[in-house]
Amino acid sequence: MKKTQVGLIPHDWEAVQLGKLLRRAPTYGINAAAVSFDSRLPTYLRITDITEDGRFAEATKASVKHPDAPSYRLELHDLVVARTGASVGKSYRYDPEDGDLVFAGFLIRLSPDPERLEARFLAYFLQSAPYWNWVRINSMRSGQPGINGREYATLPIPLPPTKAEQDAIAGALSDADALIESLEQLLVKKRRIKQGAMQELLTGKKRVPGFATKHGFKQTEAGSIPEDWLIKSLDEIASVTSGKRLPLGHSLTEHETPHPYIRVTDMRPGTVSLSDIKFVPVNVFPRIRRYRIFKEDLFISVAGALGIVGKIPPALDGANLTENADRITNITCSQEYLLHVMMAPPIQSTIESLQTIGAQPKLALMRIRKFSIPLPPSKAEQIAIAETISDMDAEIDVLEAKLSKARDLKQGMMQELLTGRIRLT
Repeated sequence: MKKTQVGLIPHDWEAVQLGKLLRRAPTYGINAAAVSFDSRLPTYLRITDITEDGRFAEATKASVKHPDAPSYRLELHDLVVARTGASVGKSYRYDPEDGDLVFAGFLIRLSPDPERLEARFLAYFLQSAPYWNWVRINSMRSGQPGINGREYATLPIPLPPTKAEQDAIAGALSDADALIESLEQLLVKKRRIKQGAMQELLTGKKRVPGFATKHGFKQTEAGSIPEDWLIKSLDEIASVTSGKRLPLGHSLTEHETPHPYIRVTDMRPGTVSLSDIKFVPVNVFPRIRRYRIFKEDLFISVAGALGIVGKIPPALDGANLTENADRITNITCSQEYLLHVMMAPPIQSTIESLQTIGAQPKLALMRIRKFSIPLPPSKAEQIAIAETISDMDAEIDVLEAKLSKARDLKQGMMQELLTGRIRLT
């Protein structure tokens, strides 16, 4: 290995300035206004149309109508990089399947010489840690981050001695991308299936095996539900009380007992993150015991990020709750069933429509108490519904873990392959 501008690379690799590997100088995009998408016009590629992982975002698609547009069409092997603003350094490699693309003025086109530089190899390098370190160093010349075309041409590229090795590296990373994309697509499918199942299970349109009846349906304020189901307001099946603001600035002494305190920033859908829990001294503030929350309860955030609902993990059983959240206690139905109902779209949509507008959006306690809860007639059916949804959640959790591991694996592969620490034969 030898030391270069891009760190340690094999002795038979080179660190070559990007400008020497291009078939033309870096060029700026067209300065034109976007128009509504029209399939008869070329699609406009702007910084906002590029995702963080370098893909074309279909959701924001727009067109461009300008006489000079043909001069700014992307071609096979082209890449673009953002030259200014918070997104400086973000990149996209042109894929013909994305359509006829014209790139905008805040982007710079890079056209690799296909005889010297594999476009996919360059695209992966533009996602690597050495590249982003270079961007950070070179973009902070003034208050507005930016890198111009001449500066991009000086970017050092770690270059394997043969085009075949570049192809092999790019191919291995493409396989990793294919795995990530397949897991992402499967996750989207599983989440849609779960949403559909929740819609049917939590309204009784689909009954869990063993609980189906021949009863019809009735219309209620919560929509159509089976005739043997009930509609209860939240305060009919539980008590809803406020949390309590506590002075976190007090320093703990060796004689004081620390007590966990849950803030909205600790809350996640369904649970609480344990990564940054704060503590208060129970000896100095003995009244905090009145505002404790237990593992049999639920919480709901009422200020800041509204409507986060969950239960606390066993490690925080008896913790205190911020004044920006309410406690749902003395629950007479299945806790897990109520949790799923509170997290489902009907209640969440109601929360969005009921928030008060002010310096900080807030959700009133009295309104929470009046939430309509569709309730199966037996606790056994409530538990069965909750278990069915929880099983789907568990399957999604496993897929999310696999996806996270696949992304980490790709990052590790990039670190090793793009620096030559691992060679492909």
